[in-house]
Parts: sequence; C-alpha cells; structure tokens
Amino acid sequence: MAVKPKISFENLEVAFASKSDAELRKMYLIFATLNNNLISDLGIGLANLAFKLKLPINGIMKKTMFGHFCGGETIEESIHACHELAKYGVQSILDLSVEGKGTEESFDQTTEEIYQTMVHSAEKDYMPFGVFKTTGLGDFHIMEKIQAGEKLNSEEQAAFERIKARVDRLCKTAHDLGLKILVDAEESWFQDVIDNLAYEAMEKYNRERCVVYNTYQMYRHDSLGRLKRDFENAKQKGYLLGAKPVRGAYMEKERERAEEMGYQDPIQPNKEATDRDYDAAIRFCVENGIHLVCASHNEKSNLELTELMEEFGLEPKDERVFFSQLYGMSDNISFNLAKAGYQVVKYVPYGPVEKVMPYLTRRAAENTSIAGQSSREFELVKREMQRRKNLK
Repeated sequence: MAVKPKISFENLEVAFASKSDAELRKMYLIFATLNNNLISDLGIGLANLAFKLKLPINGIMKKTMFGHFCGGETIEESIHACHELAKYGVQSILDLSVEGKGTEESFDQTTEEIYQTMVHSAEKDYMPFGVFKTTGLGDFHIMEKIQAGEKLNSEEQAAFERIKARVDRLCKTAHDLGLKILVDAEESWFQDVIDNLAYEAMEKYNRERCVVYNTYQMYRHDSLGRLKRDFENAKQKGYLLGAKPVRGAYMEKERERAEEMGYQDPIQPNKEATDRDYDAAIRFCVENGIHLVCASHNEKSNLELTELMEEFGLEPKDERVFFSQLYGMSDNISFNLAKAGYQVVKYVPYGPVEKVMPYLTRRAAENTSIAGQSSREFELVKREMQRRKNLK
C-alpha cells in the first residue's frame, strides 16, 4: 500500500502565505461575489456594458476580478506576478488570453506575441512553459473542413500551410530556447487536426527531451483510448509523449452540437466517468514514464498523483511531472505542493483588460458552476482570515 505523503491542502498558512491581510479581504469580496450567481452575472454584465460604452473602468477591474485572475495587461506586468509566485516555489506559464479577430493579420500578431512570451520566459528559471491555442493561430473553419474530410480550395490550403508554419515556429522556439510548450485542447469537431499538428511537432522536437505537450479533455469518453494510442505511436516513432490531462471546458457546447447534428455525444455519461478516466490517465502516464502536466483543481486527483509518484519512486522534483492550476484559484493546492517540493506551475493569463473579458466571464461561470469551486475558495479565505484574527 502506498505511503501517504506528508502534505495537506488544509494548511492555510502555507496556502495564503503570499497574501497580506488587505489582499485576503479583497479575495473575500471577490469570492463572495462569485458565490452568488445573481450578483456575479450582474457584475460581469455591467462590466461588459461599461466597456461597450467606453466608460473608464479599467482601474476598478484591475483592483478586482482582473487583478485576481490575471497577471497583468502586458508581458512585463505579468512577469512581476510570476516573480511573486516564484518566491514561494510556484512556477508560471504566461498565457495570452485574448480572443483574436480571426484575420490573417491577427493570427500573425498572436503568434508574434506568444513568441515574445517565450523569449521572456526563457530568461527566467521559474517560467518553464509556453502555451497556445491553435484557433489563435488560424481559422478553425479550415480545421473543421479538414476533419470533416472536405477538400480545401487553394486559398484555404495556403491558409492551412500558414497555420502549420505558425505552430512549427512556436514549437521550434520552445525547443531552441530550452522551454516546453503546451498545445491547448479545443472543440472535438476539429480537435483531430490540432492533435495531428501536435504529434508532428513532437516527432520533430521531442527526441532528446519532452518539449511539446498535447492536452486531453477527459470528459470525452474516447480520451483515455486516444492517450494510450498516442503513447504506442510515440514509442514506435521514437519520440517522447507529453500529455496534459484536463477534465475539460466545452461540455455544454459539445452536447448541444451533437444533439443538433444527430451524431454520438462525445461527452462522458456523468462526472464519475470523467473522474475515473482522469485518474486512469494520470496513472497511465506515471506507469509509462509519459511526461505529464496534471492540470487539475481537484484535491483528490492532486493528492493521488503525489502518492503515485511515491509508489513509482519519482522524486517530487522529477522533471517528468508537473502540477498545474490557474492563477487566482486553488492556492491551497499550488502553494502546499510547492512547499512540499513538487513542480507546480500556475497558468497566468494576461492581456488588455477589455480584451480579457471573455476569459473572465468564463472564469466567473466556472467558479459558480463547478461543484462548489467558489464556495470552497470562499470558505478557505474565511478560515484563513479567522486564523489570523485568532493569532492577534
């Protein structure tokens, strides 16, 4: 039987070590708001309206929601947030969280911006990863068409070649700068195309070390099978597989489209099936030496991974295993894992305040819809405030 590691996500002194009393009070207000669906929806709605009316609310947003869930508006601002995390052993991934205009010019601009994040990350020893969404680099309609087996016209084919070149540029940059890079997962109806781009990059750059990591959304019932298939392919072709299992982000959209278009729903029948496959994916990665980023806000999954590492004789600092959470969320997991010596990376989103609103809207919805996520965060903040009060 695996020995329980000496780690507890209930250690609030460690979880909130980086927060002053004033910052804790601010967190209290943010999560109290997110904990109330009506107020949360109203607040996000008013913020979006204020941006449409060009009202000067940037300052307010930076002191509240934006300031809590995002590192800053620019790379330079965000590096300051990453530096603060590094004081507590928590590493960072700069994540451009701006939804582009969908033009070739915007795809080039996004590619260049992500390239710059990696150039800056390579200068710091606490920023080991780059990350991109393929839809930020090219038109998803083209990827959709390819997956559906439709023929591209010459203009579309040229656009797809540009997508491939942008993906390759970012993966090659990660390889050349000594970084790693994560390819985010997207909707199932063009995910196969993204997967293939990731595998091509792995075949090229994952020879001596693991550079490129693909993302697996475990709420899809075929993801565990895909992970196992990809491992066999990597073995046959002689490259290292990098995997980032997540529970997933597009469930409602996926279900609606499957129903509307009359094909088999790609989503698991229930949360238990997702959790089962998620934990099975993590175990499969550890058992087979797959380079792993465990991206999860689930305390049980994170604890089980520390136990698995112990079971298979992996040191906490083993470069094959990273734990990952989002900036501004689950600090009780991130900071306690880092304190225990594990490799922890926070996704640190950044971008101009008004352009990051879609990201913040999703975070607000996620915090109110995930089984008690904001309630859990709210309770932890309240308990830490009480603990500090008792010490005075």
